[in-house]
Amino acid sequence: MNLLTLSWKYLSFRPLATGLNVILLAFGLAIITVLLLVQHQFEQKMTRDAAGIDLVVGAKGSPLQLILSSVYHIDFPTGNIKMEEAQRISRSRLVKQVIPLAMGDNVQGLRILGTNHDYLDLYAVKFAAGKAWEKPFEVTLGSESAQILGLKLGDTFSGSHGISVGSHDHDQHAFRVTGILAPSGKVVDRLVLTSIESVWYTHDEAGGAEPDTTTQGEEVSIVEEEGTLEEGIDPHLLPVAARGFPISDQEREVTTLLIRYRNPMAAIQLPRMINSGTSMQAASPAFEMSRLFELLGVGISLLKGLALALVVIAGLSIFIALYNSLKERKYDLAILRTLGASRAQLVALVFLEGISLTILGAIFGIAFGHGFLALIVEFTSQEVVSLVDPWIFLPEEGLIFGYALAVGIIASLIPAWSAYQTSIAKQLTKT
Repeated sequence: MNLLTLSWKYLSFRPLATGLNVILLAFGLAIITVLLLVQHQFEQKMTRDAAGIDLVVGAKGSPLQLILSSVYHIDFPTGNIKMEEAQRISRSRLVKQVIPLAMGDNVQGLRILGTNHDYLDLYAVKFAAGKAWEKPFEVTLGSESAQILGLKLGDTFSGSHGISVGSHDHDQHAFRVTGILAPSGKVVDRLVLTSIESVWYTHDEAGGAEPDTTTQGEEVSIVEEEGTLEEGIDPHLLPVAARGFPISDQEREVTTLLIRYRNPMAAIQLPRMINSGTSMQAASPAFEMSRLFELLGVGISLLKGLALALVVIAGLSIFIALYNSLKERKYDLAILRTLGASRAQLVALVFLEGISLTILGAIFGIAFGHGFLALIVEFTSQEVVSLVDPWIFLPEEGLIFGYALAVGIIASLIPAWSAYQTSIAKQLTKT
């Protein structure tokens, strides 16, 4: 006697009740699947992208906004800071390394980030093609940026002012692609990287100012570390600062600084010194993200509670369906006993029905969860949502099958006991 086939025949005989029980359970498990995927990927990506960054320094404002805009590039910057002040911080005995960032432009919604080659080292990037920028208006594309823009080595494009799509283009000078990064799963994948000088010159030209001065009709520019001017050289053709801060004879600004501490004492002294003694603010990525996860945890806990409530309701529904079905099939079970089925086989038959329902619910629930998340990512333009990959399958999703099995077993306990107590004589003598 094939008990699995027999249990499936019983379930398919009542397709409406079976379908409703499976869908109800699937909804609860789908919510749990979505929460698992979102929570795991956000925490993993946030931790990975902030690795190696001890402190972020920028204009005063919201510390969380400063972290989101400078480390994860999913918010607007709080403003700019004077490069002179930034350089003063970099000379502190508490600072091991400073990586300056300059922001303010985009191309098709992808951020153009001015920085130096230390930023590439921070994320240990590898090149799929080409090399890093060496002159103004040369750019290195992240893997996703290159795919979205459809650009290859040697192609040119114009940036747009601001962080959001739809602003006016800076078409005075086109950027040229000199490198494309290999996929890394980090924030650099969705960035367009260039030199800080490129960002400066772009806005100099956009504002109607020249990036250099002229004397007797000849171009001059800053080239030497001593700050002297050398005649006859266009600054756009000079190598850019690969490390540290760019050199300029004008009052310049950068957006933020990414800082690494020299020693543990810096974690105590440096943020307080910057926040109280300068016009800038310092924010710790670890602290701010811990606060953010704590705030998000309340909403996640509520959603998990809702999902578990749906799972419990689905379990009760399965129990009621099995119990009512068993009452209607008492005579059938008695016939099975007369044909040689044991009490244990009747119990196994009931458990198989309950477990089959919940396993189906788990399969559909996981599929619904991934599919729903894929739709959200596809039709939502927010950058924070695009961080999520809906088609990653986590080991924790195996627990969902564990939940399903537990629900099926618990829901089947009472009906199975009732089947075990079925009396052949009593049921067959009923008229």
